[in-house]
Amino acid sequence: MANLKEVRNRITSVSSTQQITKAMKMVSAAKLKRATNAIVQLRPYANKLRDILAQVSASVEGSDSPFTQDRVPTKVLIIVLTSNRGLAGAFNANAIKTANNLIFNKYAEQHARGNLSIIAIGKRGHDFFEKRGFDVIGNNNDLFSDLTFLNVSKVTEYVMDEFKAGNIDRVEIVYNQFKNAAMQILTAEQLLPLLPEEKTDAAAATESDYIIEPSKEKIIEELIPKAIKTQLYKAVLDSNASEHGARMTAMDKATENAGDLIKSLKLSYNQARQAAITTELTEIVSGAAALSNG
Repeated sequence: MANLKEVRNRITSVSSTQQITKAMKMVSAAKLKRATNAIVQLRPYANKLRDILAQVSASVEGSDSPFTQDRVPTKVLIIVLTSNRGLAGAFNANAIKTANNLIFNKYAEQHARGNLSIIAIGKRGHDFFEKRGFDVIGNNNDLFSDLTFLNVSKVTEYVMDEFKAGNIDRVEIVYNQFKNAAMQILTAEQLLPLLPEEKTDAAAATESDYIIEPSKEKIIEELIPKAIKTQLYKAVLDSNASEHGARMTAMDKATENAGDLIKSLKLSYNQARQAAITTELTEIVSGAAALSNG
């Protein structure tokens, strides 16, 4: 059994760690509130924007927009959303694993030919793919420091320009979709080309008539780029909220585990102290008995 000093030092160390994890949980909870408000407010707008686009245009494929051209995916770009920091459970590992599945399964041929590139938003993903020799475009690690639609749109505009120029044939996003603090849904969705959504019977029944000015073509020309920018912005907000939720959950569990470990260590400490006291008493009694017999 460990001596008393070692156990005391271990209790002090674990207690300090518990204070840190508890503080990190509180910080993440505060950030989660703001991040959740942002994504909850954006979702209805993003969904309505896509509904209007689908209803105004009988078919996106019928549009002359360069962003709806469904080409053979010879050159592929994957946008991977992770975080800048760790201590968020499996948040980053799961996003990277999903991206790897896309790369080595769905787009293995493009990767083998060197026609696959990565835009990593978040330091964890950026470092992972850069160290493994992938074609990582730019550095977007500071995006979460000033998370605005304008800043995210700069990334989207670069991607749209490359797609329009024919340098990229397909763009996919990999991110954690926020459901609640304890659950994030790993999502891989196509950003470009923008494909028409399948209409359900319910959607067809609620379809509205629009008075279109100046023209249907002009409206679609304006809506499609905005819908693409909104789609990536929504994914970034989802990932941001998911990160804070995952970190809050991880730190909560770490704090709970530290408490269990402290209880176990205190039990060991008390047992060691009792054993030491018993040994001392035994020695005293034995010494007294020896003196009396003498």
